[in-house]
Amino acid sequence: MKAALYLPLLALLAGCAGNTNPYRDNCANQLDAAWRESDIAKTEGFAGSVSYSKAISLLTAAKTQQQFEAFEGCAQKAEKARFYIRESRAGR
Repeated sequence: MKAALYLPLLALLAGCAGNTNPYRDNCANQLDAAWRESDIAKTEGFAGSVSYSKAISLLTAAKTQQQFEAFEGCAQKAEKARFYIRESRAGR
């Protein structure tokens, strides 16, 4: 009788363990790379600081999405932040 009660629970747990999101690793990798690339000392001029501010805002939003397991949005925001980091270094 106990087996009949525990079997559905075990099946549910096994199903959850196998559920992986393809964006999870991409989100983490993009965030790590963006934080490594960000360096306020390397920004060029006022335009560069504006781009840097945009990048930091995007990184903050991406980290929030990562915490709530919205990995696809996290990866997209982190990738866009990396673009703005490159722009800040170029003074744009």
